[in-house]
Amino acid sequence: MQTKKKAINFMKNILAWLISLIMLIPLVLIIVNAFKSDAEALTLTLSLPKEWTFSNFVTVIEKGKLLQSFLNSLLYAGCATIIVVLFGSMAAYIFSRRRDGTGNAAYMYMVLGIVIPINYVALMKVMQVTHLNNSVPGIILLYTATQLPFTVFLLYGFVSKIPVDLDEAAVIDGCGPVRLFFGIIFPMMRSSIVTAAVLCFLNTWNEFVMPLYFL
Repeated sequence: MQTKKKAINFMKNILAWLISLIMLIPLVLIIVNAFKSDAEALTLTLSLPKEWTFSNFVTVIEKGKLLQSFLNSLLYAGCATIIVVLFGSMAAYIFSRRRDGTGNAAYMYMVLGIVIPINYVALMKVMQVTHLNNSVPGIILLYTATQLPFTVFLLYGFVSKIPVDLDEAAVIDGCGPVRLFFGIIFPMMRSSIVTAAVLCFLNTWNEFVMPLYFL
């Protein structure tokens, strides 16, 4: 019985390795053909190149402006992440503390941005009227607007668990609103803010449609 179980596990491992190798074939194909000349690369085979060509990478970097594109993406994603985390955390804090009818309505209106699709025709018109189309501030503001609803939703759940007693104690000790948030609440949200920042950065970094339309 034990031998049969070991044999089954061994066959499962072999099958897993085979599937993994099959899935790696496209990646190996790309890497091998990257070092081939144009004529050899057109064959799309897994054979090693007859003559190793390294100029392909120089061509991609120079003609494709790879470094500039990388820096642009870093600028857009980085600035949008900072703005989203800053304003998202403040909005989540206010929504969590004002749970009256107006506060709940404003929170629901904000969170609806997660599920409502973007109307690119109307948005293009708004960008043209505000002269933000084809500009760095414009794309950063767009990224901020699209990522803010989910960030508020994510941080709202965490900041709601922070006791209101801390706010009251801080106010009694003389804290103003700005010092209360940035001195007490914001540091306590560190773990959730890091999570929100990572998700926001990845989403904006991988975004393709908006730069295609608005840049």
